[in-house]
Amino acid sequence: MELNMGFSQDMDDEYEKLFRRLNPPRVVIDNESCKNATVVRVDSANRHGTLLEVVQVLTDLNLMITKAYISSDGGWLMDVFNVKDQDGNQITDEAILGYIRKSLGPESCFVSSMRSVGVKPSMDHTAIELTGSDRPGLLSEVCAVLTHLKCNVVNAEVWTHNTRAAAVMQVTDEETGFEITDPKRVSKIKELLCNVLKGSNKYKRAKTGVSLGVTHTERRLHQMMFADRDYERADDEVLNEKQRPNVSVVNWYDKDYSVVTIRSKDRPKLLFDTVCTLTDMEYVVFHANIDAEGPEAYQEYYIRHIDGSPVKSDAERQRVIQCLEAAIERRVSEGLKLELCTTDRIGLLSDVTRIFRENSLTVARAEVTTRDGKAINTFYVGDASGYPVDAKTIDSIRQVIGQTILKVKGSPEELKPVSQESPTRFLFGGLFKSRSFVNFGLIRSDS
Repeated sequence: MELNMGFSQDMDDEYEKLFRRLNPPRVVIDNESCKNATVVRVDSANRHGTLLEVVQVLTDLNLMITKAYISSDGGWLMDVFNVKDQDGNQITDEAILGYIRKSLGPESCFVSSMRSVGVKPSMDHTAIELTGSDRPGLLSEVCAVLTHLKCNVVNAEVWTHNTRAAAVMQVTDEETGFEITDPKRVSKIKELLCNVLKGSNKYKRAKTGVSLGVTHTERRLHQMMFADRDYERADDEVLNEKQRPNVSVVNWYDKDYSVVTIRSKDRPKLLFDTVCTLTDMEYVVFHANIDAEGPEAYQEYYIRHIDGSPVKSDAERQRVIQCLEAAIERRVSEGLKLELCTTDRIGLLSDVTRIFRENSLTVARAEVTTRDGKAINTFYVGDASGYPVDAKTIDSIRQVIGQTILKVKGSPEELKPVSQESPTRFLFGGLFKSRSFVNFGLIRSDS
């Protein structure tokens, strides 16, 4: 049976390659027709997931999609995107323009490489996937276990939503600097991390996985949280209607479409998050209109299930709404944004997250990257009590880690003002201070 399935998959791939050669995609990049944006037009053979792959290429380049028009006619997909760089300007960098043409045009290996576009196969790290119940200090505990097991975290992304947590962490062996291949050691890592995720309750849902393959981190996080059913809410949960996205699903019976409309505050990668969720729920987008030129984003999708039918029941409609709300909320940057930039070293992430934990800070989201020996980490933190983060606490933490190494970003109103009556939350003041000088003594302020 497995042999037949593999043969069928190979045949499908060969057919798609032949179809692509006969009908190559066409990419046109235009900086003339629109004064304040670069227009990217993509015409290509349509199959399930094609739209997501195109959006993923643009999103992975950190481009802002301000407008989009999507239409499919039979087996052909026609996309138009208005994109800007992070400064709100047209894209003029020839390296970026060339990458778009190569990734989406005739030169791309659409069938094989585009399934995980934007990700290069690598054998120099091991990818660890974690899902479980969120709690204060969880990231610190996970990092401490990895350090104890002589694993160095080189890249990681952590999301929390609706009491659930998910992480994809790329680790290397402390001694070799490459991936971990010993099956017994991999099994031990999974076992100990699973125990951490469960905490004191062995009946809690927790899942660990290890992969040496290629994965697109953000799409994988969406899939992991979707599988963990983070979109389900308690009946008595109080929601902030002002921050909650407005999602509706109605059927257009004359055309056999379900029309999904989404209104929400605009933010980076919003389009990717919604298209990713629709794709993973096995809905096909036939037409779409996206407008995100103001502070609010408007998205309209005309969809059918992969079996050709529109949404069939009220229960299915509610599930689509809940899953799209969750997809939008997962990446919302709640909390105070802290950026850390310094020379990378073994145990750095464990030390930093321990300091956060010991000062009653919770990490709602984290992005960890290592480039050319530099650790570039972003944390969105909040106070474990639910109150605004105390400015005195942040000052104490920055004194230990380094004022030039850890910087506060974002809105100042997210900090509680320093007050003479406000006690510091630096719980291990004198004891931890001497230890921190040892841990961070090699960090240079000019790094």
